[in-house]
Amino acid sequence: MAKKILVIDDDHLVVKSLERLLLGEGYNVICAESGAEALDLIERTDFDLVISDIKMPGVNGIETAHNIKNVLKEKNKDAAPVIFITGYSDEKSYDEAKKMNAADFIYKPFDKDKFLQSIKNALRSK
Repeated sequence: MAKKILVIDDDHLVVKSLERLLLGEGYNVICAESGAEALDLIERTDFDLVISDIKMPGVNGIETAHNIKNVLKEKNKDAAPVIFITGYSDEKSYDEAKKMNAADFIYKPFDKDKFLQSIKNALRSK
């Protein structure tokens, strides 16, 4: 059965590019373009992996990942691993991601093969 991945990014083109890439690799992909939309999806669907942009308007990716973790905890479900992607070099966000035990922290633009390997590693560790 294909692993289900939630992709969260406020940039529609990034969302569509990641969706196309991951579908081509055989993953089941569901996309959200905001933290609020992602939380709504988490309420209704289980995911094997979350890939989230960090800088988003409203609730950023770190806060969204925290909120997702809390929702899953309330439902007595294991947290899905999270891979953060960002176009900004921000040590504070990197440190926060490390504290959350993020599966990976990847800077845009990223190497496709390394990105896919990071996904495989995160899914394997789940």
